[in-house]
Amino acid sequence: MHNQRLWQRAQQHVADGRLDAAEASLRSLLEREPRNVPARMLLSSVCLGRGRLRDGCAEAIAAAQALPDDAELIATTAMCLFRIGETVATRRCMQHPEIARTRNGPALARLAHVRQMLGEHAQALLLMDRALAAGFDNPEFRYFRALQLQFNGQLQDAEREIEACLRQGPNHGRAWLTLARLRRQTPASNCLQGLTDQFDRVEPGSEDHAALEFAAYKTLEDLGRADEAWSALTRGNAVMAARNPYDTALEARQFEALARRATLAFLGEHADAGGDGPQPIFILGLPRSGTTLLERLLGRHPQIATPGELPDFPRQLRWCADAHGSALLDERVLQRLGAIDYAQLGRRYLEQTQWHACGKPFYIDKLPSNFMLAGLIHKALPHAPILHLARAGMDVCFSNYRALFGDAHPYSYTLDGMAQHYRRYRALMSHWHAAMPGVIFDVDYAALVADPEPVMQRVLAHCGLPYDAACLDPAGNSLPVSTLSSAQVREPIHRRGIDAWRRYQPQLAPLRASLAGLV
Repeated sequence: MHNQRLWQRAQQHVADGRLDAAEASLRSLLEREPRNVPARMLLSSVCLGRGRLRDGCAEAIAAAQALPDDAELIATTAMCLFRIGETVATRRCMQHPEIARTRNGPALARLAHVRQMLGEHAQALLLMDRALAAGFDNPEFRYFRALQLQFNGQLQDAEREIEACLRQGPNHGRAWLTLARLRRQTPASNCLQGLTDQFDRVEPGSEDHAALEFAAYKTLEDLGRADEAWSALTRGNAVMAARNPYDTALEARQFEALARRATLAFLGEHADAGGDGPQPIFILGLPRSGTTLLERLLGRHPQIATPGELPDFPRQLRWCADAHGSALLDERVLQRLGAIDYAQLGRRYLEQTQWHACGKPFYIDKLPSNFMLAGLIHKALPHAPILHLARAGMDVCFSNYRALFGDAHPYSYTLDGMAQHYRRYRALMSHWHAAMPGVIFDVDYAALVADPEPVMQRVLAHCGLPYDAACLDPAGNSLPVSTLSSAQVREPIHRRGIDAWRRYQPQLAPLRASLAGLV
């Protein structure tokens, strides 16, 4: 009875926002019941809420070591561990024998999401199939299963699954957008009428509304109706801009503070994280700059594994700064850069990621937004090659503007915000080059798609690897890919993205003026 009162009291303290009192109650309870996983997980959440990331991680790991045969609890714990950067502990959770036995459809669907977050897309699809066989079914589940089919290269099956999603939930905006993106829309076969019928059925200003507009844009562009396409794209971006305001002043302060702290002297003091085991190759740049293409090309090399976009470096940076948060950077992390043990940061990063290599000596970490952390990456992992995709300003800005990123990259939803972010990105990359001469290799996207062989020769030389002609054929890479480019990068190299903005040259004149002077 006393333990039950402690549990109820802790929950009430959390509900009332009294996190210090909640922590005291939970610690008292765990002294009596150290294997109480819900209490341990709530204590982890309380520690995170109080900004103590390391304590939150420790409590979640302790919970994972006492998991009962409860698939829902396993899924909850695994999701928490992944989101706070404990990737290895997440994988241990996913080895729990109860996962193989359970017929709990909702739990299997959540466990599939964990596999997806880990980049284990074939395993994620298997769990989704088990959830479906167990009777779990709804439009959102069908949508995510379609994405898994797409990531695994099963594009026809993905299209059929999207259609199943839309039969259950006809106003599912992202499903319509995925359907429009899966293949080129033609006058004889397109989804324009179907998605247009949904505009009166979605909530105005919702993300479903925005996704329908982006889907209409893609369809109308494919059909050659450029003026109507631009109108739809503008409306979709306006919805997302209202939902996700871009704090340009905050970003400016953060970029300036980062450059001010990460000086030539600061970055010149390298850590020694140890060189044992597989080593990372970082690919970074703006989203939609060609990072996925380069990753797919490098993935054809016999010595390189390509696990995709890894969130581990920014999460381990936060662990070393003991600063919980979801943003890549914030003021607390920036203030603590000088106190971080960068050798420890490098070691923790390697511990959490080397499993991705699957027996190969190198693996790709392709998180575009790591361009903000390039100097810190080099300081923590001085031997890791860094490749930066450089794409023409108008091309990459337009490619961002035409993409629906959800609540990520809010700068991309207005042309002015896109221009401001691009200028800051270029300034920060110039700072990294000046502070770390020769460390970052710029890969020119236009040169890569025009004549890939000499570019790939130089890329591999920068990575210290022998040239392999297989690296010229991304279509030969059958591994899963989970980015917006997951359908396109299975094709041979093409130049369709070069100067794609010119079909909307009058509408993009303000953006072009904002980027004047930048190549």
